[in-house]
Amino acid sequence: MATGFHFTSAGGNTVTKAIYYDPASVAGKAPPINDDTDILIVGAGPAGLAAALAAAGHGLSVTLVDENPVPLETMGEEVPLHFGGRMGAAAGNRNSVLQTLLDARPQIAEALEAGVDVRLGTAVWGLFPQQPTTAWIDGAVAGLADDDHAWLLRFKQVIVAAGRRDMGLAFDGWQRPGVMGVSAAHRLASVYEALDCQRAVLIGSDTQALASACGLLDKGVRIVAIVEQAAEPSGDATLLSRLVGQGARVLTGQVIREALGDALGVKGIVAVAVDSTGKPIEATAIEIECDTVLLGVAAIPAIELVEAAGCRTAFQADRGGHVALVDPAQRTSLPFVLMAGDCAGVWPSKSLEEEIARREGRIAAHTALAALGVDIALEDSASPPDVPAIDIGERRTAWVRAVTLHARKEPFVCLCEEVTASEILGQQPPRYLGWKPSDPAQHNIMTSSHKASPNPDVTKRLTRACMGPCQGRRCREQVATLLGIGAGMKVEDIALASFRPPVRPLSLHQAGQVEEVPQMQSRWDTWFDMPSQWTPFWLCSGQPTVARRAPDVRPANPLPTEG
Repeated sequence: MATGFHFTSAGGNTVTKAIYYDPASVAGKAPPINDDTDILIVGAGPAGLAAALAAAGHGLSVTLVDENPVPLETMGEEVPLHFGGRMGAAAGNRNSVLQTLLDARPQIAEALEAGVDVRLGTAVWGLFPQQPTTAWIDGAVAGLADDDHAWLLRFKQVIVAAGRRDMGLAFDGWQRPGVMGVSAAHRLASVYEALDCQRAVLIGSDTQALASACGLLDKGVRIVAIVEQAAEPSGDATLLSRLVGQGARVLTGQVIREALGDALGVKGIVAVAVDSTGKPIEATAIEIECDTVLLGVAAIPAIELVEAAGCRTAFQADRGGHVALVDPAQRTSLPFVLMAGDCAGVWPSKSLEEEIARREGRIAAHTALAALGVDIALEDSASPPDVPAIDIGERRTAWVRAVTLHARKEPFVCLCEEVTASEILGQQPPRYLGWKPSDPAQHNIMTSSHKASPNPDVTKRLTRACMGPCQGRRCREQVATLLGIGAGMKVEDIALASFRPPVRPLSLHQAGQVEEVPQMQSRWDTWFDMPSQWTPFWLCSGQPTVARRAPDVRPANPLPTEG
């Protein structure tokens, strides 16, 4: 774009000084967008389907996207959930899974009949609102992708109903096939009918975990044990009684020590009692035969999409941890971004009654419609979260302290990048760099400074924890908890490592399909061969390095000066 300034001289003449065209500017280079909708809904679970049905039929275009069925290759990267290599052969048959999905969620057919544009097998990898950093974008845009293609869609209002995932927990052997999130197991069993599991041990005992485990009972999975590090289970007593009645042992005051097995999968676990400090009591170790370990330590609201878009987030214990801040109308800090369902908060009664999530979806749809000029009556009001029965931050800290910090073989907390707890706490750069602290005192200074103000994003950059294919879904909360332990701070006082788009894996083939205008392509190699961080090569008088660059650098093609 042209840059410069104007001023008026004492004689009344207007003078233009030093106006140049900046080829690095993005002005006038917005990508062409050929797809649009009035209301975009992300997620076809109870909340998303309720929102779609409420928004349909009012003269506005409504688009509902859901990433299920997820490509098998993406599931293998533990996205969007921790599937743990327990996908049965049926997961590879897309037509079969699609039919199973439609059978499991009959409201999808209702949405189609109501005129909703339903797109299954389509992931949203980014939301790009028009903000100071993206002022060149015309309106709000979403990045979408299916198995083979990626494209942009312009929207006016978006309702995110992305659900939840499970907190990871590093222990010896947790990299083996068969260690998975309990929500992922329930998804595979109920929506895909493709869970390869017969005997499972549940780690954790909150209501969300127990509800998913009971759902697995209905699919023929036997829950042989429930392991809880606290003195007593924390979840719904009715659900717990049902699991116990079906043969589950309840081991309180104990943690998982190791997942036994080989490269082909889990064959059992070792459970061990812990003392008041979380240290394992080795003499109490017992083995339990199983083929699957279900991680149910904590249900985590899936906020990566709205967090990357710039919505404000905070730790709210009654909503399950870090969530986007929403008002009673389900609006986030970006007024055209709304949230509903488990991604807006997880609490026990919500996990037991789907109507709470559906009500949030209808409220969000009403808010979106009102913003677009459609005023309809609304009888719903959002249910307040339950008062937490336990300190969820302290409970997560207790699990990580007892299991991960006291592990005998120092497992990788970040499995993708192979980063251990000690490397996270010590801010150790990746071992493949062959880095060793030359001065132990210097290393201690760095660690002490880090402990004074732990920052997961700094940890990510130094250690690569949270930077793998799963994009931190298995380790983000663990890393924050470890940093809190190291600094003597509570979990709620530690920020999480930030998400950036794409929040779903994109191949270069897919990314290359997002259209570009010719002006964008004309300087595509600008950011390669730069002699300094800030000055592009065409302003450097032909000098390839900073050392040889002329001290008086002038733009190559200044416009004539008027005066």
